[in-house]
Amino acid sequence: MSLIKSISGIRGTIGGKAGEGLTPVDVVKFTAAYGAWVIEQTNNPKVVIGRDARISGDMISRLVSATLQGMGIHVIDLGLSTTPTVEFAVPLEKAGGGIILTASHNPIQWNALKLLNSVGEFISDQEGKAILEKAESESFSFAEVKKLGSYIQINDYIDRHIQHVLNLELVDAAAIKARNFKIVVDGVNSTGGIAIPKLLRALGVTEIEEMFCTPDGHFPHNPEPLPENLRDISKKLEKGSFDLGIVVDPDVDRLAFVNEDGSTFGEEYTLVAVADYVLSKTPGNTVSNLSSTRALRDVTEKRGGKYTAAAVGEVNVVNQMKAVNAVIGGEGNGGIIYPASHNGRDALVGVALFLTHLANFGKSISMLRATYPNYHISKNKIELTPEINVDKILLEIKDKYKKHPINDIDGVKIEFEKEWVHLRKSNTEPIIRIYSESESEATAEHLAKKIMQDIKEVVSASLI
Repeated sequence: MSLIKSISGIRGTIGGKAGEGLTPVDVVKFTAAYGAWVIEQTNNPKVVIGRDARISGDMISRLVSATLQGMGIHVIDLGLSTTPTVEFAVPLEKAGGGIILTASHNPIQWNALKLLNSVGEFISDQEGKAILEKAESESFSFAEVKKLGSYIQINDYIDRHIQHVLNLELVDAAAIKARNFKIVVDGVNSTGGIAIPKLLRALGVTEIEEMFCTPDGHFPHNPEPLPENLRDISKKLEKGSFDLGIVVDPDVDRLAFVNEDGSTFGEEYTLVAVADYVLSKTPGNTVSNLSSTRALRDVTEKRGGKYTAAAVGEVNVVNQMKAVNAVIGGEGNGGIIYPASHNGRDALVGVALFLTHLANFGKSISMLRATYPNYHISKNKIELTPEINVDKILLEIKDKYKKHPINDIDGVKIEFEKEWVHLRKSNTEPIIRIYSESESEATAEHLAKKIMQDIKEVVSASLI
């Protein structure tokens, strides 16, 4: 069993002993710590919650709701929802915070509590540490019987979210309707199976093939929207009867597309394509994390804007976007952050902007993909023994490549002329993750292997 406590929330596998898995005891303790923090920070005892469709979701939701009520906090439960929908709802409900009950792309045995502040954005590093400390010290108290919190359900927030998307200036439902798109949707049997078909119908799409859109939490494949997990929808598209496929993860903040021939558009290019469209209408700056494709930088500079890299993690990207006043940003995992809507990854916003772009483009999705630079990312990792000082290794690699541009805000990223390598240490294991990108797949692999060999030489030298 696993239980991972981090600044963004608590994540674990269901069952086992308290402190070793995500048990009811852990859920209650962590929720109480968050509730105490909300009351202290905002003096507003109201929290919005929502969940994805995983099997453990109803149990976790009832535990969270009861605990918050026990703290004297009023609970607004959106029920089956999406991460961006909860983010959207928090400020509208004038709540002190929000909790999304989802383990995102993790398999069925996992669940998690993702924590939001009063503006519907993920809590900061400092705030997360404060909540963790409260949980560990159990420095919270519960309300007296006459001061218990209330509980209400609101079941139409996905519809409100969709209407919000339709109202965005750069979303053109008429253009989308005129294209008569035939679309396949893979909702991985979670809440994307509710939200995405509803959104498509609202955008005027009438021919929709729903695959795995029953929100029962029985994921039909690994729920991370990577090419190796999308074989079923790819086979459907290979037959040539549809214009494109849309795939989301269980909580609908990651978005991937499949081309009309069954090939994948590439999750790294979800943001690239959407950014290209947004920049064509509202020129400005962009942000993605250090491990995302260089193609966003290329598209941004071509449109006259400035690209900036942020540390990995949605809250880091959002903070950097605010700092440079970015008009679009996100992460290479298919996460679109569009500030004109809200500051969070949102697959609904991404779908609407992408389909508007494709409709105006007037050709196939594979032809749209061909208009963008073609980079290849290689993802590797090297496992080390616990006694090895990972930070020291990263410093030595940084020194070895000091003649090249280096970004060290999150690990070490080395920039070459058209290639880059990004090294990040794991927070929980003695592992260094190595991401490399090049126009050539072979070159990307070679770069990764070269850096891995450098690391091995540094380790060997330190052991002499």
